[in-house]
Amino acid sequence: MLAYSCPADATDEYIKIGESTTIESLKRFCRAIVEEFASEYLRSPNATDVARLLRIGKDRSFPGILGSLDCMHWKRKNCPTAWAGQYAGRSGSPTIILEVVADYDLWIWHAYFGLPGTNNDINVLEASHLFSNLAQGIASPPHYVIQGK
Repeated sequence: MLAYSCPADATDEYIKIGESTTIESLKRFCRAIVEEFASEYLRSPNATDVARLLRIGKDRSFPGILGSLDCMHWKRKNCPTAWAGQYAGRSGSPTIILEVVADYDLWIWHAYFGLPGTNNDINVLEASHLFSNLAQGIASPPHYVIQGK
């Protein structure tokens, strides 16, 4: 279901388990992933992480960078026909936008899938929670140097 974006009842013929069992198995799988990896990988960077990321950015000639933000239009090959119109992008085929922030070793510390509708990169950034702390005035104090000061 995750890999091919197929409905739960489509797995009946292939794996020989019913729809309700498939859904329950997927829920248990997702819960296990969150339980196992949440503390290390499914979180925003803490102060130690930020210091490490800033040091790595500086070493790579990008001072002040925490990671790379990218919005990717991901084509949905198996998008349900009823939803295809809502997800049709500029290419005419159903797409979903994935907004990701990753560091140099591909630690993805932020991911957000755009919702159906007018999904350009700006709308996805506005709807995601990436900058919500910043908008509420919650942020680490910035440290910067301009002309040696």
